[in-house]
Amino acid sequence: MDEHALDELGPVDYLVVEFPAGEANFTGEIVRELVNLVDAGTIRVIDAMVLTKDENGALDAVELADAGDLGALVEIESQLAELLAADDVAHLANAMEPGSTAGVLVYENLWAAPFAAATRRAGGQLIANGRIPIQAIIASIEADALHETAGV
Repeated sequence: MDEHALDELGPVDYLVVEFPAGEANFTGEIVRELVNLVDAGTIRVIDAMVLTKDENGALDAVELADAGDLGALVEIESQLAELLAADDVAHLANAMEPGSTAGVLVYENLWAAPFAAATRRAGGQLIANGRIPIQAIIASIEADALHETAGV
């Protein structure tokens, strides 16, 4: 990327989604939704890989570019930067359970790029960010509803 492109870059996030042994149900829906996000201009995939941890804890990491038949992911693969280093992969795999498979996705939030660039031009910088897991939001809503019905 040139300097101008870096100035316009949106926030970059990563996520790791684990599929426990015996619980993966891959139907192609994940690929379709990822392609939809890219096609809509919501995100740009920077790196993607599949991690597999065997029962003994040995790790196998496959970059999306090396995954064979990519189907609908072929256009996304051509834009990948392979940003993750071996140390990054090992760190991410520490959270995985033996016998599981995980998808790793590094992506730019294109929807936020104009805001992020304007903030940088104004002298601002990101000093913290986070994510609230949906399970925590559901638990909070359920707890509030329980308190309301109990008259608390």
